[in-house]
Amino acid sequence: MLQVSSAYVSGARPRLLARWLWFVAALIVAMVVVGGITRLTESGLSITRWKPISGIVPPLNAAQWEAEFAAYRRIPEYREINAGMTLAGFKAIFFWEYLHRLLGRVIGMAFALPLLWFALRRQVPRGYGWRLVALLALGGLQGAIGWWMVTSGLSVRTDVSHLRLAVHLVTALVILGGVVWTALDLEALAQNTRARPAGMPPLGWAALALLFVQMIWGAFTAGLDAGYAFSSWPLMGERLFPEGGWQAGWSWARNLVDNPIAVQFVHRWLALVAAAALIALAWRARRVAGRGWSEMLVVLVLLQIALGISTLLTGVAIGVAVAHQANAALLVIAAVGAAHACNRRV
Repeated sequence: MLQVSSAYVSGARPRLLARWLWFVAALIVAMVVVGGITRLTESGLSITRWKPISGIVPPLNAAQWEAEFAAYRRIPEYREINAGMTLAGFKAIFFWEYLHRLLGRVIGMAFALPLLWFALRRQVPRGYGWRLVALLALGGLQGAIGWWMVTSGLSVRTDVSHLRLAVHLVTALVILGGVVWTALDLEALAQNTRARPAGMPPLGWAALALLFVQMIWGAFTAGLDAGYAFSSWPLMGERLFPEGGWQAGWSWARNLVDNPIAVQFVHRWLALVAAAALIALAWRARRVAGRGWSEMLVVLVLLQIALGISTLLTGVAIGVAVAHQANAALLVIAAVGAAHACNRRV
C-alpha cells in the first residue's frame, strides 16, 4: 500500500493554494513595478503620514487635498527641490505613492483573508501553515519597512535613504521568492501525495545570493541616482573606471555603498558574475528537470543585461528603467523555479 506524505491530510487543497499563491506573486510583481515608477518619478515622499487603515481613502475634496499638500510643503524635498509646485503637480506625484500603498494593502488582504479561509476549512496541508504565516508576517514587516524608509526623507534629507530603499526592495523580492517556492512545493504535492518540500541546492543558494547582492546594488544605484553618473557602456566616459571617481578620503566600504560612481561601477560588473551563476543554475536545472525554468531563466538573464545597458544609454528613461526593475522581479521567479527544479524530492 502506498505511503501518503505526512504533509497530505484529508481535505487539503494544495493545487488550489498554489494557484492562490501564484496570484499573490503576480500582485507582488505589480507592486515592484509601481514602486519603481514611484521612485523614478520622485513621488515617494508625497504622502507624509502613515495611516495603515484610514489611509486607504484618498483625499476626496478640496480641503483634504490642501491639507495633504500643506503637509508636503513642510518637508525638505518641497522646499529645496519642488518649491513652487502647483496642486496639480502634487496630485500627479501623490497618485503613484497612493497607488503603491494601496497595492500593499491589497496584497495584505489577498494573502491574509484566503489564508484564514483555508485554515478554517482545514485545507492547508500539514507543515505548510507555519510557512504561510511566516510569509504573512514578513509582509506586515514590509509595510513597516516602507514607512521606515519614507521617514528618512521627511526631516533632513530631500530623498529617502538608499540603504533603507535597498532593504525595502530586497524584502519584497524575498517575499516573492518565498511565495513562489511554496507554490511550487504545493504543486508538487498536488501531483504526488508523497512529495516532500524541495531542498535548496548549493548552486541555488550561490546563484540566488549573487542575484540578491546585485539587486541590493541596483537599489543603491536607484537611491543615489547613480544611473545618471555615466550614460555610456562598457566604459564610464573614456575609462573603465573614471579618474577621480574614487573618494580618497572615504573608506572602501563607504565608497562602495555611498559613492554614486563606485556604486554604478559595481552594479555594472557584478551583473556579469551574477549572470554566470544564474546560467550555471539554468544548465543544472535543464540536466535535472529538462526545459522550462532553465530556458526562461537564460532568456530573462540576457534580457536583464540588455535592459540594464539600455537604461544607461537612454539616460535612465523611465519606461526602460521600469522594465529593468520589472524584469528583475521575473528573474527572481525564474531563478527560484530553476533552483526548485534542481532538488525536487519525493
